Amino acid sequence: MQHHLGRLVDHIHLRVADLEVSRRFYAAILSAIGREITFESEHAFVSDELYIDQASDYVSRVHLAFQAADRETVSRFHAAGIANGGTDNGAPGERDYHPGYYGAFVLDPDGNNIEAVYHGPSKRSAEDVVVTPV
Repeated sequence: MQHHLGRLVDHIHLRVADLEVSRRFYAAILSAIGREITFESEHAFVSDELYIDQASDYVSRVHLAFQAADRETVSRFHAAGIANGGTDNGAPGERDYHPGYYGAFVLDPDGNNIEAVYHGPSKRSAEDVVVTPV
């Protein structure tokens, strides 16, 4: 069995008020950035390192940024978020964080600040890190 993981974050766990509303929202924005839900059950769903389940006592409040392949992907993300229950929190555009930073922000149905960002043309050393238990 192999796990395809990043380097710093093992996983991110969001707790949501309405799992089905969030499932629709996240399925739409993940699809817009070329990703998908990789596991789901009646209690939770997963996409790579992102784990989302039904809150029983509190709802998460975080800022979470997804990497986008290009500016068009950022725009698709924003449109999909708004069309699927999100609230605009910053239209697609350049930001002054660093040269080439192009992002968009949508509040998910629970108020989490979800972003898609494109950092400009670049070349990755690898798509992901493959972890194989020994």
